[in-house]
Amino acid sequence: MSIERIQPGNWNSRAVIHEGIAYLSGIVADDKSAGMKGQTADVLTKIDAILGGVGSDKNRILSAVVYVSDQALKDQMNEAWMEWMDPAHPPARACVGVELTKDVLVEIMVTAAC
Repeated sequence: MSIERIQPGNWNSRAVIHEGIAYLSGIVADDKSAGMKGQTADVLTKIDAILGGVGSDKNRILSAVVYVSDQALKDQMNEAWMEWMDPAHPPARACVGVELTKDVLVEIMVTAAC
């Protein structure tokens, strides 16, 4: 069984592909000065690029876990998510409040079919 590691680093890979499933690491925004909606949109754009690079797309996402630093900002995250997501292909999703690193408001992990 082959395992393909995409952009491996010192402590994780951007994604790991196994048996036609892509497992993405937690993705955070590049622009940490943006608000919750802006950071979420940035993360989703990065997810689009990663999925495209492995032969998948957002409509093939099976599940997502969204980590937010402040549950009071969840509606802003959901605004960006709903603008991005195809309502005909919603994945299973959870949103969890956690302590993230400085200035990071949202981190998203997805699992998608390739």
